[in-house]
Amino acid sequence: MKQLTKAEEEIMQYLWELGEANVATIVAQFPDPKPANNTVSTIVRILESKDFVSYRKEGRGHIYFPKIKKTEYSNQSINKLVDGYFKGSFKSMVSFFVEKNDISVKELEHVLKEINKEKK
Repeated sequence: MKQLTKAEEEIMQYLWELGEANVATIVAQFPDPKPANNTVSTIVRILESKDFVSYRKEGRGHIYFPKIKKTEYSNQSINKLVDGYFKGSFKSMVSFFVEKNDISVKELEHVLKEINKEKK
């Protein structure tokens, strides 16, 4: 799976949230100052070429929708982060975040409980 740019990822976040949308609806999600419709349209077409987005014709326009699930992309991104910066070790990644972000033992225990709950 290809990596997305920051702009592409931002549009994907809106599409994942909306489920499907035309360009005008995507633009409306942005805070002010909003990007131009042409800019968003160009990025959506790039996402289509990367096989992240597809569309269906509706009237004279297109309704775009994600082809990739958010969890699928998130898993791939996390794995790339772990492989690239922590030599494939989730333990090293967690240790890094604990050390650099002053995560308390209580917060870490809460995260572990959430992970265990998700596995069940």
